[in-house]
Amino acid sequence: MAELILGQTLAFAADPFVEGPGAARHEWRGAVLVEDGRIAAVGPADALRAAHPRARVTDYGEALISAGFIDAHAHYPQTAIIASWGKRLIDWLNSYTFPEEMQFSNISYAEDVAKRYFDLTLSNGSTTTVSYCTIHPESVEAYFAEARRRGLRALAGKTCMDRDTAPEGLRDTARSAYDDSKALLEKWHGSDRLSYVITPRFSPTSTPEQLSALGALWAEHPDCLMQTHLSEQTDEIAWVKSLYPQARDYLDTYEAHGLLGPGGLYGHAIHLEPRERDRLREVDAALIHCPTSNTFIGSGLFDMGGLTAEGQRVGLATDTGGGSSFSMLRTMAAAYEVGQLRHRALHPAELWWLATQGSARALRLDDKIGNLAPGMEADLVILDLASTPAIAQRAARANDIWEAIFPTIMMGDDRAVQAVWVNGQPLR
Repeated sequence: MAELILGQTLAFAADPFVEGPGAARHEWRGAVLVEDGRIAAVGPADALRAAHPRARVTDYGEALISAGFIDAHAHYPQTAIIASWGKRLIDWLNSYTFPEEMQFSNISYAEDVAKRYFDLTLSNGSTTTVSYCTIHPESVEAYFAEARRRGLRALAGKTCMDRDTAPEGLRDTARSAYDDSKALLEKWHGSDRLSYVITPRFSPTSTPEQLSALGALWAEHPDCLMQTHLSEQTDEIAWVKSLYPQARDYLDTYEAHGLLGPGGLYGHAIHLEPRERDRLREVDAALIHCPTSNTFIGSGLFDMGGLTAEGQRVGLATDTGGGSSFSMLRTMAAAYEVGQLRHRALHPAELWWLATQGSARALRLDDKIGNLAPGMEADLVILDLASTPAIAQRAARANDIWEAIFPTIMMGDDRAVQAVWVNGQPLR
């Protein structure tokens, strides 16, 4: 049976970084018609009710109906160590991340964390996540099996590390990284709503041989995405220079091994050289902004204004557990705060687009998810824009939709998430 979901609706006809807030389409009393897991129509509630009198109606009143949030860079194996105190990147990895990731050779442990991770992301309205797993194929199996059980669109890959900068219990080889990744890719990529992502952690933990092997795998499967980290912290960049003295810059360590291309997702990308910015734009790669992580571990301030003005493709992400929240609302708030420190106040339309259609565009999935439009997969989040007394009293003074939404961006959490729909089915 067709489902007619009523409430305020928010969609995008264009990129607000290019067209301004007018790129958004808002209906105070709107509706989304869902058939067979896809959006069949979006429009005024009265018109759609009249056109589809037999549709089953779910009325959310004044709540906001949006495309579900898309978290374009996360580490689900770090779920248990989120909000760990006092470390910068390299010390964070050695003190918290690597010891935790060693446990993911145990499939039962990986399955438990995967369940908890998706419980947390869905409770915060994220309907698509892109995760690094660990070097263990079991970690990938657990993530994809749990995502498939819930009907989610999800992306992930086995993290590859063969250099002795990683601990002995977390190292593979160039050969095993290729073989394991290929086997997992062949099993999971394109199965239901799942996509495999080729995943070298970053240049400091991979030898040139491993990067070349993964570059070869990507060339064999160009329909896959590739994810890695780039220029997150200045001491990391110095580390890369010491390990790859022949490279022109950090990006060149990937480019020289076939790991630069339009399907590349480059996490953080804070301290970029002019050549790196030019090359990333030329190949139409995606930069993934992780603002809560960047502030939590002291990485720096992403240049959202400059990069979007250049025409770079940008997505938004929690980067849990280096990021300090599973919430894309909190992530939008942090992106706004970082923008303010860079003297570029992001409009609520830009923030919302980054968390939905912008991240979908970064993943090359903007024809499937991230917007309310006919033909799109029906992954939705329904938000109470008065979820706490503090938010309610501010939203009551709103003169337009953006003044109504912005308090929830800045102060909202999982209490604002009234319902989540995945693939046309309500989950809560």
